[in-house]
Amino acid sequence: MIIAIDGPAASGKSTVAKRVAFSLGFEYLDTGAMYRAVTLKALERSLNLADATVLGRLAKDLDLSFSSKSKGGSIIAQVFMDGRDISEDIRSPKVTANVSAVAKIPEVRCAMVGLQRRLAEGKDVVVEGRDVGTNVFPEAKHKFFLIASAKERAERRHKEFDEKGYKLDLAALEKDIASRDAIDTTRKDNPLRKADDAVLVDTTGKDIDMVVSEIMNLIKSKG
Repeated sequence: MIIAIDGPAASGKSTVAKRVAFSLGFEYLDTGAMYRAVTLKALERSLNLADATVLGRLAKDLDLSFSSKSKGGSIIAQVFMDGRDISEDIRSPKVTANVSAVAKIPEVRCAMVGLQRRLAEGKDVVVEGRDVGTNVFPEAKHKFFLIASAKERAERRHKEFDEKGYKLDLAALEKDIASRDAIDTTRKDNPLRKADDAVLVDTTGKDIDMVVSEIMNLIKSKG
């Protein structure tokens, strides 16, 4: 069974998806981490982030692997590139600022979507991203689309970076989130949008327990 959880940056989908996967005993797949890995590799090689041919080839040849374990009522996910743990590196401000530009490249998306489908084939998995319910797994049994106000999403991202030792301006983060939203929703290749059969969940003003409970109740009611 596939459960798709989509939404814009900092809408809470990663944390919620991990908790839902833990509660159901499902595997967890973060599609956004894959695009972040491509971005990280491109930045490390000082590649032109607008060169679709080069980045498409990079994405196709990328050596990615994933590992996860249960801890504290959630799932701890690790991402490896060329055997190196890049779980923290892909969450840096620099990668975050550039990932939407890389992810909009059709050649990159084609490579990553193929990998996502292979990784989830024949499994019970909660998959989160931006086009999971509309493109990667349109046949997913359960689909959710998480949203939150731009202000609250910026505050969440600011807290996340602050806890990791990055001191960033809150107003700049809100502007960056708005920019990422614009790129994600207007790209030609499978833009960010709510699937027609997805349940809209507004996480503004809600804590994680509230959102997870809401989604779990919806899953159980549908069966």
